[in-house]
Amino acid sequence: MLLSIIRYLKGYLKIQIAGYSPERFLNACSHHNIYLWGLRSEHGRYEMYISIQGFRKLKPIIKKTGTRAVITERFGLPFFLHKYRKRKCFFLGSLLCIILIYMMSLFIWDIDISGNKSRTDETLLSFLESKDVVHGMKKSKVDCERIVKDIRKEFDDIIWVSASIRGTRLIVQVKENEDSVSSDSAAPDGSSSATDIVADEDCTITELITRKGTPLVHVGDSVKKGDFLVCGRIEVLDDSKEVVDYQYCASDASIRGKAVLQYESSHSLTYEEKDYSGKAAGEFFVRIGPWLFGCGGIRNSFEASTMFSEEHTLTLGKHFVLPFSYGKRIVRSYRPEEKTYTRPQIEQILNSEFSRKCEELEKKGVEIIENDVKIYTENRQATAKGTITVVMDIGKQVPTERLEVPAKPDDENPERDNANGNDGDSD
Repeated sequence: MLLSIIRYLKGYLKIQIAGYSPERFLNACSHHNIYLWGLRSEHGRYEMYISIQGFRKLKPIIKKTGTRAVITERFGLPFFLHKYRKRKCFFLGSLLCIILIYMMSLFIWDIDISGNKSRTDETLLSFLESKDVVHGMKKSKVDCERIVKDIRKEFDDIIWVSASIRGTRLIVQVKENEDSVSSDSAAPDGSSSATDIVADEDCTITELITRKGTPLVHVGDSVKKGDFLVCGRIEVLDDSKEVVDYQYCASDASIRGKAVLQYESSHSLTYEEKDYSGKAAGEFFVRIGPWLFGCGGIRNSFEASTMFSEEHTLTLGKHFVLPFSYGKRIVRSYRPEEKTYTRPQIEQILNSEFSRKCEELEKKGVEIIENDVKIYTENRQATAKGTITVVMDIGKQVPTERLEVPAKPDDENPERDNANGNDGDSD
């Protein structure tokens, strides 16, 4: 690749050799270190490529070997510049274009955000804008490390952030903790976190593995929403099995339970169909940064209309995004028509929504055992209603209530006698 670029910059020729003994010509070129490449035979003649400097050394060799050298093609930058030497405006425009591209490469023209599920791109872009990270800013002012720290500080459920600059794009990748449970509830005295685990659904416990804390239920127990499952307060007992102190910890356990979830989804039996057989108006537009320039007219007096837009951003490669785009906008009028779903159509729509709900549950680790969902049709809408029996992760963490240490009995206090004035001396 590098050799091809060097050849293009210096220029090279394609020549054709004919004569009595072209082999002597090739041997003489090798003897004088004249580099030839792409050699091939064509109708009793030899074609090859040679550099401009090498071609200038051929005159004595051609005379000595009795051959003829004919230039068939010319390649490279020197010949290109010579061909267009009178077109000064072309070269000036090319130079200005190179300068403009270089200047645009110093700015960020696209902020790409990926990995976010619970928050939209607009939410994160608004937050970055509040931190002065916007489209069109200089790349030298982008502090990727600062961006990472700000995002993690602002959004607690984002556990990993990466920010990097590629070309004219700022790429921000995030990873959210979908199963995050707040376990950082500080104890009232500020010493350490202490949490209990309570049930977040009515269920029957099917699995219980406690790593930290005191379990309060067993496998097979039925619990209600809000019942305590694991306590973060551990009793410290003395030899007589009486509580003398408490130790606190952040409860940690894997708990699964069999629960019955309610499901309901409604959909209207009627829908609006748009008949686009009417008039349309459109325009071409060019966007330069925040400015949009249109050519045409999309202003109309249609009673009902829809705008369709198609926009293309100019890029040089994958990551060199330019602040230029072009496209077309069309406004088409339509006549609304109210139609009614047939029984099979509405069943298919409700079944698709139920299938998506089941897929969402399965992605969260929920095991679906049984479902009893039926479709009911009323005057204006159809409803899918019923229950889903599942085995799922149970429990959420809440702060542990702090209890005071029980007071010791009076007869265990060695200072009691002295406090009553009995010092053991008597007459």
